[in-house]
Amino acid sequence: MRCVQGAEDVKPMFVATDPSCLPGTVPAELRTGLESLGPTRRPANPWLWDAITTAILRQVVRAGQARKLYRAWCGAFGATVESPEGELSLAPTAQRVLTLDNEHFTDIGVKFHRSVLQAAAAHYERDHIQWQRMDSRDLVTALTGVPRIGPWTAAAAAADYTGDFSVYPHDDLAVRTWAAQIAPAHAWPGKKDKAFGPMWTAMAGSDRTALHTLTLSTLTWGSHAR
Repeated sequence: MRCVQGAEDVKPMFVATDPSCLPGTVPAELRTGLESLGPTRRPANPWLWDAITTAILRQVVRAGQARKLYRAWCGAFGATVESPEGELSLAPTAQRVLTLDNEHFTDIGVKFHRSVLQAAAAHYERDHIQWQRMDSRDLVTALTGVPRIGPWTAAAAAADYTGDFSVYPHDDLAVRTWAAQIAPAHAWPGKKDKAFGPMWTAMAGSDRTALHTLTLSTLTWGSHAR
C-alpha cells in the first residue's frame, strides 16, 4: 500500500477476527460455517469521508446498484490515481461535493442522495477533526445529527471507519441473508420481523468483541466463502 494523500506515517488499521473464539451461545451450525473461514484481517477504511459517502449511497438501493452508483460517482467527480490494477477513481472530497449543481447529481443517478450528501459534506468540513477522534459509538451518535443520516447509515459508516463491527446495523439484509445461508436449519425470524437484531446480539452475549467477530465474520463469509 502507498499513501495517496495525507500523512505518510499513518498506516491502515487491520482488524483481525477469529471465529473459533465465538462463545457457545452461537448456534453450532453457524459457528461451524464461520470457523471454516479461519482467522481473517480486514483493513478499516482510512478515510472517514469515504466511509460516510459509501454508507449514504447504500441508502434505499440494493448492494449491486450501490456499487455501480459509487463507482460512477467516483469516476465523474473524484480524483484519479495510478494503482497496480490501473487507474483508480477516489470519492470526491466533501469540498468538491459542495461545489456541485443539482444537474451533476441527476446525471450520475444520485439525485435521491443529493441533499444528504451535501448536508454530510457541510457537517464533515466543520466537524471531521472531532469525528475522527471519536470511538465507534460516539461517532454513530454524532453522524445521526446530520439531516437524513439515520441510525443504519451512521452505524455502517462508523463500523467501516473504526473497524468496530459491534456497532454495525445487525439486522441489515446482508447479515440476515448470509446467516440464513450458513445455518439454514436455524429458526431465523422473517425478513420483516424485528426480532432478528435482538436474537443476533443475544448470541454474542454481553461481549462486544464477540458481537464484532460474529457480525464481521458473517459479512466476510458472504463476500468470500459463498
